[in-house]
Amino acid sequence: MTVNIIGGGLAGSEAAWQLARAGVAVTLHEMRPDRGTDAHKTGTLAELVCSNSFRSDDAMNNAVGLLHEEMRRLGSLIMASGDRHKLPAGGALAVDRDGFAAAVEAALDAEPLVTIARGEIDALPAPDAGLTIIATGPLTSAPLAAAIRAATGEEALAFFDAIAPIVYHDSIDFDIAWFQSRYNKSNVDSGSDADSGSNVDSGSGADSRSGADYVNCPLDHEQYEAFIDALLAGESHDFKDWESSTPYFEGCLPIEVMASRGRETLRFGPMKPVGLTDPRTGHRPHAVVQLRQDNALGTLFNMVGFQTKLTYGEQKRVFRTIPGLENAEFARLGGLHRNTFINSPKLLDSELRLKSSPHIRFAGQITGCEGYVESAAVGLMAGRFAAAEILCRPITAPPPTTAMGALLNHITSGADASTFQPMNINFGLFPPLAEKTKKRERKPAMARRALADLEEWRQALASAA
Repeated sequence: MTVNIIGGGLAGSEAAWQLARAGVAVTLHEMRPDRGTDAHKTGTLAELVCSNSFRSDDAMNNAVGLLHEEMRRLGSLIMASGDRHKLPAGGALAVDRDGFAAAVEAALDAEPLVTIARGEIDALPAPDAGLTIIATGPLTSAPLAAAIRAATGEEALAFFDAIAPIVYHDSIDFDIAWFQSRYNKSNVDSGSDADSGSNVDSGSGADSRSGADYVNCPLDHEQYEAFIDALLAGESHDFKDWESSTPYFEGCLPIEVMASRGRETLRFGPMKPVGLTDPRTGHRPHAVVQLRQDNALGTLFNMVGFQTKLTYGEQKRVFRTIPGLENAEFARLGGLHRNTFINSPKLLDSELRLKSSPHIRFAGQITGCEGYVESAAVGLMAGRFAAAEILCRPITAPPPTTAMGALLNHITSGADASTFQPMNINFGLFPPLAEKTKKRERKPAMARRALADLEEWRQALASAA
């Protein structure tokens, strides 16, 4: 049986390689160069369209570096090609983009079990076509995106995707911030009325809060005015040429655009203080920034309504002026760009299969992961899952304590489906350590645990084959 893979980017190329290494035939469909995109320049597989950096290569202190190492240990083509074409970049893994892409394509072209088919696929394959992996990325062609929407009932985003920053729970100052839902009502969207009033232990995001669903950071009049001034003066990213014709989605305007419509706009929008009482003063604050739990572990909190196109440096500077966030550490900074991705926590099962059509798997950036390496990692897992299914072998996901398992868990079940947005790998997606550890030792301890658990998982799979 041949597996069809649609999309020859990093995820599709990695999935094809993993299937072939397992002895399964693959047809890898890539529409370029027959049909180009607004971002790609060549027809080469695995073309890097933006940066040539795979980010940090530090496996002991950086989650993406750990992901690099896990993928290397699992025979990743993307990582092998990246290492072969590495450029000087300090602690980062930067690659010669042309050499890298040429190496990936050459390896797949030389693989007897891989057939590279050029031409656009504009519909979802039927079940009798066999297993399919869709790895078409954020620039999925319009006909295929329409087919995905029709099959899932979910809107694949084709407007500017507005992303709010995400803060690590343990970097929030709970001497200032407090847990409360508006009018003491839990599970109500903060954009309308979300709200409850209890101060709680700040040791973990998973603590008992008696229905208090939001972290609240209060601003007085002077602090609010200073925040608006900083926001309006902040430097923003420019749109790419191919993004410039795509309109804003009115329901997810950048906060700086909202602020430009009037100084009080935010105070009557995402920063409205109604229904909230600051336990330090006993009064309602002038304005408030709310953060909502973003993952099941309670380690990450989303800044509600704070989608932005400010540069990353400006986001850190401006958002750290908010009381309670002076020392905030960000798992993800905000952004705004054209994107196409599915609501994976709602639509995919734990093996990346579309629940309504289980002969179809999704991989790469279209699943809602963010970044080159993350996309390739999801492709690696999708390829291995499909190979195991065809070969009638046990399908076991990587442990959630690993970078790959944490990423898979986040996009398939750990994230809140109602607020799901693309995410890079970060240590906030990992289960907490069993034992209390000093902050500076936490990341290395998580990395050591991950690599040990990955090796145990890998050996168990080898024994079962």
